[in-house]
Amino acid sequence: MVLGAGTFVAVVRPWETKPTCSATIQHPEWSVARRWDDALLDAIRRALPNPPVHARNLYHLSAAMWDAWATYDPTADGVFFSEKHTASDVTAARNEAISYAAYRVLTARFIKAVGGADSLSAFADVMDSLCYPLDVTATEGDSPAAIGNRVAKTVLDAGLADGSNQTDGYADPDYAPVNAPLVVAGSGATMVDPNRWQPLQIERMISQNGIPVTNGVQVAIGTQWGHVTGFALPAGGARGTPIDPGPPPRLGDSVTDSALKDQLVEVIRDSSELDPADPATIDISPGVRGGNSLGTNDGAGHPVNPTNGQPYPPNVVKRADFGRVMAEFWADGPKSETPPGHWNVLANLVSDERASDLRIGGSGPQVDRLQWDVKLYLALNGAVHDAAIAAWGLKGYYDSSRPISLIRYMGGLGQSSDPSLPSYNAEGLPLVPGLIELITPATTAAGERHAALAGHEGEVAIYAWPGNPADPETQVGGAAWVLATKWVPYQLPTFVTPSFPGYASGHSTFSRAAAEVLVSFTGSEFFPGGVSGYTVKAGSLKFEKGPTTDVRLEWATYYDASDQAGQSRLWGGIHIQADDFAGRILGSQCGIAAWALAEKYYDGTATQ
Repeated sequence: MVLGAGTFVAVVRPWETKPTCSATIQHPEWSVARRWDDALLDAIRRALPNPPVHARNLYHLSAAMWDAWATYDPTADGVFFSEKHTASDVTAARNEAISYAAYRVLTARFIKAVGGADSLSAFADVMDSLCYPLDVTATEGDSPAAIGNRVAKTVLDAGLADGSNQTDGYADPDYAPVNAPLVVAGSGATMVDPNRWQPLQIERMISQNGIPVTNGVQVAIGTQWGHVTGFALPAGGARGTPIDPGPPPRLGDSVTDSALKDQLVEVIRDSSELDPADPATIDISPGVRGGNSLGTNDGAGHPVNPTNGQPYPPNVVKRADFGRVMAEFWADGPKSETPPGHWNVLANLVSDERASDLRIGGSGPQVDRLQWDVKLYLALNGAVHDAAIAAWGLKGYYDSSRPISLIRYMGGLGQSSDPSLPSYNAEGLPLVPGLIELITPATTAAGERHAALAGHEGEVAIYAWPGNPADPETQVGGAAWVLATKWVPYQLPTFVTPSFPGYASGHSTFSRAAAEVLVSFTGSEFFPGGVSGYTVKAGSLKFEKGPTTDVRLEWATYYDASDQAGQSRLWGGIHIQADDFAGRILGSQCGIAAWALAEKYYDGTATQ
């Protein structure tokens, strides 16, 4: 029916009426915020692992969802978007605005990502399941969809000027490694400066989540990240270090050289304890592990479970199984959501367990799941975003070396313990009987401990995990005497060590920041029920066959879980203790500050 030139009204006949959208929703108990957080975690699992970028995406999604929610709250402050609106059905308006904001942010961020086509299809599926049409793109007007689209545009525009260099693929145009690549399949490490980061050249390089990488030489990730705009962090200044605890220990430094050597010995010792043939056992119950002071491993566990008043039961497993399980569980390896996403998974599990009684801070009025989720994600992902900025700021500024480079380099120099012995070099590895030794004609004689290293007399041998077995489904590496110049960490041979400097540990920083938020947000440092954990089934490891039995990782508190994440990186040969402890302290500062600021956004005092 034509009303005038160019004006049409569609006539809908009864027999042509389109069926009303019928939502087909899995997990009907989930809020829309939880659906979008879950969709992002799946997209991260498909993409190349880049922890600071993924932390930023988690934060920007969370801020967009919060801003859409806060638009319909007369008190709360928005982070990027400050408009206020009303609606006859506030719940429906919030769900719609949040979904459009989330959809636009995520599609923009993942359109060029690895696995992007699958991720964009999954984002569209979420919208379809909620009966929100994709073609509503207008940003003008007061409809919830237009508000959500405006929120997304505001967040995305801010991201183009936040210092991340998003338009150039997040590259750091000013960074170049001072050391030539270490060929992992070779021997030794040639370094211009052993205290600076060295990229690895890996014969068959596969990313940490299982995606093949064509260039076999690592490129440093995120070394400019200390200049990115944070949530509650101050600006990083000219050096890009919003929080600077000072440098890590350094080889040849008159004050810290011995500390560095001690910490490398610890990494080698951990490597030596990964042999399941070793009968040594360990009790990993929260009754004897955890309860550390910040930045230490001084804890002796928790006397009782505060929920039931009973002691935590023993949990005795092989030490080698514990080390291997811990290294793999927290490695966030194939198809993982990376460390910041890992803590979203844990937070969602906690929320599910508390679903019948959601009280922010552990007290006050009960809130619905949507309010709980948007507030939790803002604080949590604001904290992990700041953690990335703080940790990678130090990585970019101090540019510190990794254990694989240091152990190979120092082992190639010789031993630093006794000038009267062969192969002495003040910057070599310290000798430790049974762990780090000189190879001699006597030790390489038939039947002696270094017999397999005959021909290398005068060099340094270490007792450690010797590398991935030929068939990881049926074999283990165990522990053996190997040349220090050929040591590898307990990782997949296609990955070996992350592609960025060591200090400070991202795992430790992310994890403690998240733990601080969860403690404050839930009102307790303890997991619901006083304990949480994850069971790794016998034979399910990826690096090699194992564990020999089921191993239940258990944590009484969020702090215990975060400390274990940091400790795992030493067992995995990725970090030294200084990286871990500094990261925990950084993370604590980030988490506490993020929670304090989030509370101000909740009560509308952030902009006062």
